[in-house]
Amino acid sequence: MRIVECVPNFSEGRRKDVIERIVAPLRDRKGCQLLDYRADEDHNRLVISLAGDPDAIMDHLIRSAEAAFSLIDMNVHSGAHPRIGALDVVPFTPLKDVSMEECVQIAREFGRRLYEKFKVPVYYYEEAATRPEMKNLENIRKGQYEGLKKAISDPDRHPDVGEAKLHPTAGATVVGARKFLVAFNVNLGTPRIEIAKEIARSIRFSGGGLAHVKAIGLALEEKGMVQVSVNIVDHEKNPLYRVLELVRMEASRWGVPVVETEIYGMVPASAIFQSAAHYLQVADLEPEQIIELKLLDMAGDQP
Repeated sequence: MRIVECVPNFSEGRRKDVIERIVAPLRDRKGCQLLDYRADEDHNRLVISLAGDPDAIMDHLIRSAEAAFSLIDMNVHSGAHPRIGALDVVPFTPLKDVSMEECVQIAREFGRRLYEKFKVPVYYYEEAATRPEMKNLENIRKGQYEGLKKAISDPDRHPDVGEAKLHPTAGATVVGARKFLVAFNVNLGTPRIEIAKEIARSIRFSGGGLAHVKAIGLALEEKGMVQVSVNIVDHEKNPLYRVLELVRMEASRWGVPVVETEIYGMVPASAIFQSAAHYLQVADLEPEQIIELKLLDMAGDQP
């Protein structure tokens, strides 16, 4: 059985009725398992985690996209998280009996189907990118929805699929293939957004920080705090604890405490395992010592 993970991000995190209508086509569907979904009001964003057969996921996600495109108007959308479309980004990750090269083809097939049905232009990113400069998501989302309205006419900003103009209300969608990504947020005990932005700049790879780490600073107005929102694109090379301790060290320069952290969406067990072993200072801890992981391994050996 071929299995991929898919984590579509929608630009809606406040209207519960809209969120439910987007999620509904993904519930209890053959070949497509809804693992998790969560909405954030400050980000105004819905993140859904799916796993299953690639064809089944694409079929059901098309119906979910249809609901989103009919209910979300990007012209009136606002939120802390960068975005260019109602269905903002759709990454595919290989899990079982699927190679990264096959995931690239899956991503490109989904992008083609999305445009053919809805006329929403599509960009490809990460391993599915057709241009080196478009591999990084932040390059595609430069200027966000508002800025891309004009910039899309620039030949360097043309979409990979579709005409060089945004959908009137749904904007554009970014589709790609990548490794597991851990969305890890660090909330700081201050309302000063400039501190979060400076810390994000210092820890991300593009600012001279950690490789395989992307970060931005956001305001959490409902909580009266700010957030360093981090994407760890390779948690084996830069684990969660290393990212957290670097944020904590940088925050201490301003006398600002880390109040809490968040893991947004699904996360590999190995990512939690790394940090648990680090903070507990357990020498030579092995995954086989975690009973649930051992039972899953035993179950996988059964016919």
